[in-house]
Amino acid sequence: GKFFGLAGLRLGFALADAPTVERLETQFGPWAVAGPALEYGIRALADLGWQDAMRASLVDASARLDALFGRFGVRVAGGTTLFRYLSLPDAGGLFSALGESGILLRHFSGRPHVLRAGLPGSEVEWRRLESALADWASRREDRSKG
Repeated sequence: GKFFGLAGLRLGFALADAPTVERLETQFGPWAVAGPALEYGIRALADLGWQDAMRASLVDASARLDALFGRFGVRVAGGTTLFRYLSLPDAGGLFSALGESGILLRHFSGRPHVLRAGLPGSEVEWRRLESALADWASRREDRSKG
């Protein structure tokens, strides 16, 4: 769903042998899927050219995001082309600073030094993230001097 930009669409499927299908049906029961959702899913899965272009675009965007975080001393610890995992001692501070700028990251309560960042969706959002990171880095530098 997220890859296709259809994260809110209720659509799921499984390709499996008959015994696995029977187990899934027993476990989950019938799962009705609306006709429009099926149509979107069929079209999305059939558009192989779009999928190839999106994969290349995501590789470029995730590398750009890695470089942007790196410029401000934020270590990218991994992730996928859709999400990047950040690891830093002041993850809570970065989470708060970006949140104040309307940029939401995922902060993991069980791993307080880790954040997950998605890709900005437009050039305006890239610039807003860069500006918020610069502000955060500047404040962090001011605190370390004082």
